[in-house]
Amino acid sequence: MLEINNLHCKIEGKPILKGINLKINKGEIHAIMGPNGSGKSTLANVISGHEDYEVIKGSIYFKNKEINGLSPEERAHEGVFLSFQYPVEIPGVTVTNFIKTAINESRKSKGLDEMPSSKMLKKIREKASLLEIDSNFLSRSLNQGFSGGEKKRNEIFQMAMMEPELAVLDETDSGLDIDALKIVANGVVKYSNDENSVLIITHYQRLLDYIVPDFVHVIMDGKVVKSGDKDLAKKIEEVGYDWLKKDNS
Repeated sequence: MLEINNLHCKIEGKPILKGINLKINKGEIHAIMGPNGSGKSTLANVISGHEDYEVIKGSIYFKNKEINGLSPEERAHEGVFLSFQYPVEIPGVTVTNFIKTAINESRKSKGLDEMPSSKMLKKIREKASLLEIDSNFLSRSLNQGFSGGEKKRNEIFQMAMMEPELAVLDETDSGLDIDALKIVANGVVKYSNDENSVLIITHYQRLLDYIVPDFVHVIMDGKVVKSGDKDLAKKIEEVGYDWLKKDNS
């Protein structure tokens, strides 16, 4: 599904990623952890094609196709979804209209007709119910005046509606209370299947109690320094990252 080889990138002349290697197969859930400033969110942005990040070496393959040269929109149409750490507010554009436009633009890029209104409405109701989103929420301007939890829930709603093949979730648990965390995690679990993949970027092991990863990777100073299963996340929660710094010094 996703293969990253020796990826180096910089922003404003400063090197951030310094040789990332990562492979995610269909049906897998991977988690990225690491200290602040280690390159976790940078990796998410580079995968999605954010223009502020300059890839200076290495390659990103998605479904066996190199996507280094593709725009964020082209990557989204290919099936890559990024849940932003800080979602943007768009006054005057409702949640419903935004998602309708996004879905139909994606269908257009594949040569498909617009989704029939009846089918769109049914899908919106189904996914909104899954995430306990009411109709008033759907008629609000996108992210305007939303609480942190509402923004995160809306991102997962968009993911559920778009049904991407790769979902990159950048600190989706940030700012969520335990109830909201469970709802968001449930949305991710129900989205996940044998035909798609999930990459979760998180500071905390608690999210991984609800979304159990197949693999956990630790990034420090722009490199993957340790990979393992869910027990690696639990160890980090207990003892921090210092033991990894010593192992990689």
